[in-house]
Amino acid sequence: MARIRVLVVDDHRIFAESLAAALAAEQDVEVAAAGSGPAALRSLERAAAEGRRFDVLLVDADLGAAASDVARVPGPAHLQGRDAADSAVDGISLVAGVRSGQPAVRTVVLAERDDARRAAAALQAGASGWVAKDCSLSRLLAVIRGVLRDETHLPPALLTGVLRELTAARKHRTESERLVESLTPREREVLRCMVAGLGRKAVAERLYLSPHTVRTHMQNVLGKLGVHSTLAAVALARRAGVGPVDLAGDVVERGGQLA
Repeated sequence: MARIRVLVVDDHRIFAESLAAALAAEQDVEVAAAGSGPAALRSLERAAAEGRRFDVLLVDADLGAAASDVARVPGPAHLQGRDAADSAVDGISLVAGVRSGQPAVRTVVLAERDDARRAAAALQAGASGWVAKDCSLSRLLAVIRGVLRDETHLPPALLTGVLRELTAARKHRTESERLVESLTPREREVLRCMVAGLGRKAVAERLYLSPHTVRTHMQNVLGKLGVHSTLAAVALARRAGVGPVDLAGDVVERGGQLA
């Protein structure tokens, strides 16, 4: 019998252990538990190295909510290296990280309350389902088996709200993309440097420009994007899918779009 490997990720130890024990009673389920995002990342790394990858992650929607310095996981590197393992990881970021680094793993978010906005964010991050923590074991097992068939599971009461959120997000992304496309190639380079957190002097050194020229480019970027601060420009750029410049390499574009 093929066994489904499940990893429960929840920083409420009693809940995590209870849920793991309940799932483990199923003949076709093999389960482990992790009490934090970093612990989950280490478990994923270890399982992948041993050739025994997990099939499904059950992730607490409020994972790490009590931490004062929750860190966002930016991309595939979150599954490699000690920096990721040593920092806090919130639930949605963990979903995005796993989706990027181990796309074959399905993730289901466990939530204490229905929240259309957060459920939509979870789906955008790569989750395959959003399930109430107090749902029945049979319901949870049905979701676990369903997501392995590439199904997406949401509570019926959330469907309308989630669709509304996803539609709004798509509209905002389209508008953001249009604004970014209005930038010149040099301004897009500057914007990517801004997304990477580089200041004016660092941008000038990287692009071999004078600080005064970089200042002008930055002002033009803000003006064309219709924002008044670097933070707002970065937020809009991320909505448009603009990533940070590769600090280890050259500024590049792929397929006519920002890499």
